[in-house]
Order: sequence, then C-alpha cells, then structure tokens
Amino acid sequence: MAGVHPDALMVKRIATGTIAVGLVVLGIKYYAFYVTGSVALYSDALESIVNVVAGVIALWAVSVSFAPADSDHQFGHTKAEYFSAVVEGALIIVAALLILREAWGAYLEPRTLEAPMVGIAINGAATLINLLWAQFLIRASRARRSPALAADGRHIMADVVTSVGVLTGLAVASVTGWGLLDPIMAALVAVNILREGWLVVTSSLSGLMDQAMAPADEERVRSIISGHALGALEVHDLKTRIAGRALFIEFHMVVPSAMTVGDAHDICDRIEEALLREFDHSTVQIHVEPEGEIKQTGVPVV
Repeated sequence: MAGVHPDALMVKRIATGTIAVGLVVLGIKYYAFYVTGSVALYSDALESIVNVVAGVIALWAVSVSFAPADSDHQFGHTKAEYFSAVVEGALIIVAALLILREAWGAYLEPRTLEAPMVGIAINGAATLINLLWAQFLIRASRARRSPALAADGRHIMADVVTSVGVLTGLAVASVTGWGLLDPIMAALVAVNILREGWLVVTSSLSGLMDQAMAPADEERVRSIISGHALGALEVHDLKTRIAGRALFIEFHMVVPSAMTVGDAHDICDRIEEALLREFDHSTVQIHVEPEGEIKQTGVPVV
C-alpha cells in the first residue's frame, strides 16, 4: 500500500543519531591524535570523518526512500538507500587512499610518539562508543530492512576492528620503542578499510540489480503459497526481488477452468494475506491461469 512507512520517523532519528555519534567520536579520536602525534590514530580519526559524511548521506537517502509512490516512481523510492551505501563505499575508498599517503610519509620520516598510553585510553573510549552504536545500527537495520543503516553499521563495526588493531599496535610500539609500527598499523587500517568499502559497494549494487530474496526466505514464500492455495491446481514461475526494505513477490497460479473469477480471487486474497503477515510491506502480484497452463514444475498445492 502507498503511504508513509510507519518506521519512517524512527529510521530518520537513528540516521540523525549516527551523525551525532560520529561527530562525538571524531572529536575524541582527533584529540587522541593531537595528544600523541600518531599517524595510526590520525588514520582512525580520518575514517570517522567518513562516518559523519556517510551519516549525512544516509539521512538524505532514508528521507527520500520513505517518500510515497508518485506518477514518476510508481513502485516507490526505496532503492534510494542503495545509492547512499554506494556513495559511502566510495568515500571509504578515498579515505583509505589518504591514510596510505599519510602512512607512507610517516614511514619515510618516523615520528616520536608523545603520551601514547594517554592516546590509547582516549581512543579506547571512542572505540567503545562506536562498538555500541554499530551493534544498535545492525539490529535496527535488520528490524526495519534498511540498506543505508546496514551499510553504516557494517562500516562502523569495521572501524571498531581497525581501532582495536591500532590500539594494540600503539601499545606494542610504546613498550618496544619500535616507531615504524605506527605507520605500518596505519597502512593495515587502510587495507581493511578498502576491503570494507568493496563489500559495501558490491552489496549495494546487488540490490540495485534487483537481487532475489535469500534462499531460506524464498523457500518460506513457497511454503506459505502451498499452504494457502487450496482450490488451485498449481503455482509456478515464482519470482522475488528486494528494493531496500520493500519486497516484491510474483507468480502464476493455475485454477480449474470452471472456477469462477470470484473463487479464484478468494484464493489470491488468502495467499496475499498470509504472505503479508510473514513479510511486512511486501507487494504480491498473482497471475491467474486456466488449467491448460499447468507446467508440473511449480509449487505443489497442499
């Protein structure tokens, strides 16, 4: 059904919260860099800038995605969130390249770290904030089927992993006095960020290319159809696709040639209602065919 998604306000609030959290974490991480002069901590702070920019883009995307269908976009605007995730992936890659440049400069001219343990403690606090927020985003993205929130959650969780690596490297460097470990850790951060950027982009492109539902979900669709199609002869040519949080399910249903339009319509309503109970905010399209169209390769009716 057309209209505003009931989760619209909540998702927008979460996206706004991501920006606020990103700004706080950015400030904390930059202060850790300021205290220590560590290029690894600088790289960690630079990735937080990407988090903030990505949060702004995600807020725009979810706002657009919740806009109701119109004459130019009759299936809605839910795919807008995929564009946000693609842009975020591109920003991640740019950040990684900037970090690599900074790491190379520090490798050529090693720097003496100042107050490394203080920097580690400060950055550790920012990492804990990121961990808690990333876990919240991932749960929220699953509950509300939001690609933009999912991309933010994965990115921030990757930031947590790299931060832990950076903190470990700095701790070792401060104990051993091996200054080159600082730019090496920064370079490793950049490589991990590149990997995460690639995963975000490829996942989003799959959505833009009308990716089908997961095999387990599609099997559940088949089971629901089979269990609620009493009176039909066969269901075949099942197709599914995902567009952000929206799901589209379509198939052909074969009924006896003597069945009335009203009876066939009742079966369609029964199947559609069952699917909507299981898959919220999905669109179901059923093409009714006479018994001569049986293929004997479709979903059995029980």
